[in-house]
Amino acid sequence: MRKTIGKLFLILMLLVIYAPILILAVYSFTDSGNIGSIHGFSMQNYVTLFTKGELRDMIVGTVLLALVSSLLATIFGTMGAIGAFYSKKLAKNFINTANQIPVVNADVVTGFSICVLLIVAFGMNKESYVPLLIGHVVLSAPFVYLSVVPKLKQMDASLYEAAMDLGASPSMALRKVVIPQIMPGIVSGALIAFTMSIDDFIISYFVTGGGVKNLSITVYTMSKRVNPSINAISTLVV
Repeated sequence: MRKTIGKLFLILMLLVIYAPILILAVYSFTDSGNIGSIHGFSMQNYVTLFTKGELRDMIVGTVLLALVSSLLATIFGTMGAIGAFYSKKLAKNFINTANQIPVVNADVVTGFSICVLLIVAFGMNKESYVPLLIGHVVLSAPFVYLSVVPKLKQMDASLYEAAMDLGASPSMALRKVVIPQIMPGIVSGALIAFTMSIDDFIISYFVTGGGVKNLSITVYTMSKRVNPSINAISTLVV
């Protein structure tokens, strides 16, 4: 009896989670502009998505932004994790604590503070991708740090010194010994950073102007009016 109830709860939970996504996917294959009316099967939403210049440029720009920001966030996060790992206890504890602040901080506070720093203090142009790129790097780098640190703790800390004793230079010991040992953490951190860049809306909203739109900003703008292409975009993201 308890197993049956447990299975029913599991089915109900999955239904609640995936039913909206399935409905969205169904409506992406119809040209109906209103929820509740289906006029028949159509691929027009997907055709529009890849033939309309504005939407196509948005998709390409979003992917390129995610690739560049995740690359920079991976480099900075990995460097910070390695530096903290080989630092003294006081410096290590300080870096670990400082890295937690943007992780637990509300995104709206982070986004507004980045906006004030870059746009107001430094006078950067919101019509360019530079503030958006910096914002996504700031958002993602702490999570890369958190992905790399556990792999460093699993590694034998004396391997670096052993490589140095055997004649390797510091850079060679880092590239040939340390990096291969922590590569799974680096890869997972890079994937997290890429996903966060694709998904982010709040920071993007604060640091972009009218001439810059990524996926989240475009979906938000399209949701204010009837636009069936939003169903196709959302389905592809899923």
